[in-house]
Amino acid sequence: MGLLDNMKARLGPAKDRVSDLAQQHEGRIQHGLDKAARTADERTKGKYSDRIQKGTGRAKDAMGRLAHRDDPGPGAGDTTPPAGPPPAQ
Repeated sequence: MGLLDNMKARLGPAKDRVSDLAQQHEGRIQHGLDKAARTADERTKGKYSDRIQKGTGRAKDAMGRLAHRDDPGPGAGDTTPPAGPPPAQ
């Protein structure tokens, strides 16, 4: 067994535990990210507002992927089109 295989085998249970915790506390984590972004934006007086929002969005996406890693990704076997307004003619 190679070094990488050994590391994967040891980290598997920890990854599952982190995923479970992220799923259980998803709302609190989202709230904490929003609060941190708001505080950073206030302290910088809005100077980096766009960057803060972009980083917060990326963090929320990563957390969502971690919390829902067992769910299939977008378009994975789903043939129904996304809900939206009908095309304009």
